[in-house]
Amino acid sequence: MDSTLSAYMMKNDGYDIIGIHFNYNQRTQEKELECFNNICDELDVKERYILDLDFFEKLGASALTDKTIDVPTSGIEKGVPVTYVPFRNGIFLSMAAAIAEKESAEVISIGVVEEDSSGYPDCRDSYIKSMQQSINLGTKDETKIEIHMPLVKLQKSQIVQKAIELKVPLHLTWSCYKDENAACGLCDSCRLRLNGFKLAGINDPIPYK
Repeated sequence: MDSTLSAYMMKNDGYDIIGIHFNYNQRTQEKELECFNNICDELDVKERYILDLDFFEKLGASALTDKTIDVPTSGIEKGVPVTYVPFRNGIFLSMAAAIAEKESAEVISIGVVEEDSSGYPDCRDSYIKSMQQSINLGTKDETKIEIHMPLVKLQKSQIVQKAIELKVPLHLTWSCYKDENAACGLCDSCRLRLNGFKLAGINDPIPYK
């Protein structure tokens, strides 16, 4: 939901969108890929990169990529949760930077939200800004890439409201960590999403168990 809204905000600001999606053996990989393609169709995105990474499955250490680790469903975890994938956003941003340099893109847009950053260190505003500096130090002198974080200071309810304002097809988005046919409604991501819709006074259009 967050990355989709981020893309719609950039489109609304007049940017042409290059879509990047990562298959990294996450539990809901097939559903996320389906959503990516459907959303790109809605945005009329012509240029799409679908990148297959087996690294994270081999690495393990996360309930998203290691099926021997259960996805927690008892409530929002304190500290860094077991669904944290080590340095995932850093790796994704590095790959996005290579694509941006090749495509002469001006901006990488990422839907990180600091509401999540107490658990996910790679969602912090300060971290993303440091990645922007590193990317520009490690690319050609003429390459100037900004990383936009249009949602970083928003609450989930504000994200829902902004998505409704921009007519984002929320029924095409997916947040569940566990399931692909109907969202579990109990994992951290589902709980954050459902609470955001509740506070915004709007019904979530995706199916739940």
